[in-house]
Amino acid sequence: MPLTEDRAKPAVPFGGHYRLIDFALSNLINSGVTQVVVLTQYKSHSLDRHVSQTWHVSGGLFNSYIASVPAQQRLGKRWFSGSADAILQSLNLIHDEKPDVVVVVGADHVYRMDFSQMIDAHLASGAEATVAAIRQPIGLADQFGVIGVSADAPDRITTFTEKPKDAVGLTDAPHEVFASMGNYVFNTDALIDAVLRDGDRPDSSHDMGGDIIPDFVSRGTAGVYDLKNNDVPGSTDRDRYYWRDVGTIESFFEAHQDLISTLPIFNLYNRDWPIFSQQLNSPPAKFVRDAAGAIGTTIDSIVSLGSVISGAHLERSVLGPWATVESGAEVVDSILFERVHVQPGAVVRRAILDKDVVVAAGASVGVSRDRDLARGFSVTDTGITVVGKGVHVQP
Repeated sequence: MPLTEDRAKPAVPFGGHYRLIDFALSNLINSGVTQVVVLTQYKSHSLDRHVSQTWHVSGGLFNSYIASVPAQQRLGKRWFSGSADAILQSLNLIHDEKPDVVVVVGADHVYRMDFSQMIDAHLASGAEATVAAIRQPIGLADQFGVIGVSADAPDRITTFTEKPKDAVGLTDAPHEVFASMGNYVFNTDALIDAVLRDGDRPDSSHDMGGDIIPDFVSRGTAGVYDLKNNDVPGSTDRDRYYWRDVGTIESFFEAHQDLISTLPIFNLYNRDWPIFSQQLNSPPAKFVRDAAGAIGTTIDSIVSLGSVISGAHLERSVLGPWATVESGAEVVDSILFERVHVQPGAVVRRAILDKDVVVAAGASVGVSRDRDLARGFSVTDTGITVVGKGVHVQP
C-alpha cells in the first residue's frame, strides 16, 4: 500500500512501462511453456486488462494461450483462501488439458529463469514436486522460506522452514542457504492429490509454500532445483542469478535502483531473453532546454516513451510513460509512474509517485518526513515516501 490500493500486486508498474507480472509471463513464454492461466482475485481489473491487451498468444493448431481466470466459486460461494485453494478451485483447468506436469509460479517477482531446464531436472530426479531455490547469505535466512537438504541427497528437501532464526548453511557453502523462489514444478497427479487433501484440513492456511510443499517434504518426495544450474541465454555474470521478491516498498525501490547503474545488476537489455510488455503508441522521450534556454541534466536514469524533461535535473530515477518534469524541478532517487507531472521548481527525492500524481510548482515530496506524514503520504522506516494515485501535491 498504497500502490496496491487500486490494483493487484502483479499489476503494479515496474521499470518504466512493465508490470510485475510481465517477468513471470516472459520467463514462461521464453521457456516454451505456452498454456498459461493467471489465477486472479484481489482488485484484478487492471491485471486482467493488461493480460488481455498485452499477452496475445495465438491458439491455433498449437493450443497456446495466456488467460486470466478469476475466482469462479466452483466449490461454493467463497473466494480463494490461499494459493493452494486457488489451484483447488481451478482444477477444472488441469482436468481439461491433462498435462504431465504443472508449473506454478508467483506473479510478483523480478528475475529471469528458463523453466524448461527446471522441468527437465524435475523429470530426471523422480521427485513429485520440485522447488526452485536461490542461494542467499545465511544472515538473510529469516526473510525467506528456507530449504534444507542432506549431504547424502543434495537434490532432495529434508526441511522447509519459513523465516528461520537458526538456519544451517549448505554443505558446499556454509555461509549460504537455499531460499525458495516461490516457483514449483509438480507431477500433475501428485499436485491434484495434495490440494484435495489440503482442502479437507480445517487447520490449513491453504498456502503453497506453507502447506503444500511441507506435505511433500514430509513424505520425502520434494526436490530442490538450484538456480545456479539455470543457464539463461544472454545473461551476464552480474545478473545471471538475480531474483527479487518485491513484496515491500523497500524491495520494490531497491529493485529499481538495480536497473539504472552503468552495469546494471539486472539487465533489461538482454535481447536473447526479452522481457515482453505492452508498447504504448507513444512518441520517443524528449530532453529539451526550458523556455528560457536553461539546460537540464539526466544522470543514471530510465525514461519511458512519451516523457518530456525540460530544463530539469533527473538523477538515479525511473520515469514511466508520459511523465513530465519541468523547468528547474529536481527528481532524485525516485520512481514516477505513468503521467506523473512535476511542475517548475518542484523537488522530489527518494519517493514513489503513482500514476497521475501532480507535484505543483514549488512543492516538494521526500524532503521533510514530518510534512509528508502530515499530508497523509506513506513514509517507510527507511525514508521512502509513497504518494497514491492521482494526488495533487500542493506547495
